[in-house]
Amino acid sequence: MKRDPRFRIAVLPGDGIGPEIVASCLQVLDALHERVGGGIGFDFRHLEGGAAHYQKTGTAFSDESMAQCKKADAVLFGAIGLPHVRYPDGTEISTQFDLRFEMDLYAGLRPIRSYPGLPCVLADKRAAQIDLVLIREQTEGLLYSRGRGTIEDDRVAWETMMISRSGSSRVSEFAFRVAERRAKSRRRPGKVTCVDKANVLSSMAFFRRIFSEVAATHPTVKAEFAYVDATAMNLIKHPWEFDVLLTENAFGGILSDLSAGVVGSLGLAPSADIGDRHAVFQPAHGSAPHLAGQGKANPVAQILSAALMLDWLADQHGEPRLAHGARILEHAVEKALTVICPMEFGGHDGTAAITKAIIGQVRRS
Repeated sequence: MKRDPRFRIAVLPGDGIGPEIVASCLQVLDALHERVGGGIGFDFRHLEGGAAHYQKTGTAFSDESMAQCKKADAVLFGAIGLPHVRYPDGTEISTQFDLRFEMDLYAGLRPIRSYPGLPCVLADKRAAQIDLVLIREQTEGLLYSRGRGTIEDDRVAWETMMISRSGSSRVSEFAFRVAERRAKSRRRPGKVTCVDKANVLSSMAFFRRIFSEVAATHPTVKAEFAYVDATAMNLIKHPWEFDVLLTENAFGGILSDLSAGVVGSLGLAPSADIGDRHAVFQPAHGSAPHLAGQGKANPVAQILSAALMLDWLADQHGEPRLAHGARILEHAVEKALTVICPMEFGGHDGTAAITKAIIGQVRRS
């Protein structure tokens, strides 16, 4: 158990709606601290970075800020990127990728669930049962080629996928541990689906083979296999049948947004980028600059990302009060979404109203 009950959190609000939803999240965490007290205290260190920072300074994220992130107990991240601000090669500013590679955050965790208080996107009543976790390997795959791609004579562009035994093994192990934990809490067998394109790509066949080796060491969890194109279809036809999905970096980025779509909004989708020593917590959505400053942004994904942060800190430091705080946040969000409706669902509740409703539920818990 951590002797110092206060945890050092590096806070990177970023661009667009990032500062607004991060401010909302910090208000909710302050209310949680008042509600729970000891064991959930934070020292927030605010850092600058992102597209607007790059536009002003020529640097998206300084070495000093990166060092601060590494020293922190966790990183709470808003959103990065502005469509009109790009590197010379035409790619957008994406500080989150820098953090993933620099801090070896190999497991991208994307929980997706439906909320009974909100309108369902899918007509089937079983859509109310959607509760899955998508895990993407984040240091390899096709996106490993970021910054390494080449263009030959303005004729051909080359990007290279990289899949390693060590990278595939550790993220597979992570996925099975997640499934085991979910099985215990939900009191039903766990399942991990390996999502790949092993019928075409030898790298994906290699990924599948390593997954199978790890699966053999977790006999209580069912292992199954699916191709990414078929999985995209089945996430729309019957997403309630999935438990934990494990896939490559680029596939995971696409499927995580698709999965958020079947429950109605990326505004409900938290995420965690996790390594053996460090972790970053941020909403799965982007910076939505067209909504910035209007008070319309939905802070739920940011707040649920903070709940993931509490769970991770609880595991890292043996502090069960943090896990209790995470359950309070999750319950508060669920209850709040029965009395308010974010704008992307056709409601009239913006950032301030959603924040107020969640804080009220935290205080009642």
